[in-house]
Amino acid sequence: MRVRIGTRGSKLALWQAHFVKRRIEEKLGWEAELVVIKTKGDKITDVPLAKVGGKGLFVKEIEEALLRGEVDIAVHSLKDMPAELPEGLEIIAYTEREDPWDLLISREPVKSLKELEGKVIGTSSLRRSAQLRRLVPGAKIEPLRGNLDTRIRKLEEGLYNAIVVASAGVKRLGVKPKNTLLLKELIPAIGQGILAVEARCGEFEEVREALDNPRSRVEAEAERAFLGEIGGSCQIPVGAIAQAKDGKLHIKAFIAHPSGNPYYEGETNGSPEKAKELGRSLALNLLDKGARKILEELDLRR
Repeated sequence: MRVRIGTRGSKLALWQAHFVKRRIEEKLGWEAELVVIKTKGDKITDVPLAKVGGKGLFVKEIEEALLRGEVDIAVHSLKDMPAELPEGLEIIAYTEREDPWDLLISREPVKSLKELEGKVIGTSSLRRSAQLRRLVPGAKIEPLRGNLDTRIRKLEEGLYNAIVVASAGVKRLGVKPKNTLLLKELIPAIGQGILAVEARCGEFEEVREALDNPRSRVEAEAERAFLGEIGGSCQIPVGAIAQAKDGKLHIKAFIAHPSGNPYYEGETNGSPEKAKELGRSLALNLLDKGARKILEELDLRR
């Protein structure tokens, strides 16, 4: 059996695709090859993501190749995927979750975010920006795009005092920055730390059985149900973290205005078997608290 894996060409995306490739070869004995596909998000590197279309910028072209039969499966960072998939496609596997939290990388040692008052922090994520504006109101949040190497280089060049990135990417690439601080006070992006394997509906069930992680699936389904209920995109700050442990599921999430104010946060607990229902109910709770007005103001609510 031979399987073609669609992937972006960035260093991190290739690491992720090779990870899935190895798993398929080891567990199924199949032959696997990578097919690199350039996405819109790869082509536009000097504009904040929210201004060029939101979620889907790093997956659309790969999904189109999947639907045309040019690749057999696709590997994505789950956090890049919209809540709704194109008709005919499904996520057949969620890999074991890497660290879901954000990571601060700074030029000087930092023990808390409060030390960055008056400093320049780099990120192009509306989710990170909104939370940072609340936690460090005196900091200056500046746009930052590019792969991990590029971001770190800009930090070292003195353009920023600190930058915020996903801890999962740093760990996967084996990068070891000198000054770091894990930011558990920031609610992560939906699906952060999980890889999604996408395929045409009903195909490659063997890959599902070989790669799907039950805990990751529960957490991903809860977070994506939250996202689906609000119709979230990169045009609004939103985050959620679901954690399944000891037969229980805990979800914490927020919805905010891009300015960081107003900001609505909530959490809930329940059975992992009701992951989707818990995600949706938490979203409705935050919408009823006042977040719906943010969506209406930004014309995002259908």
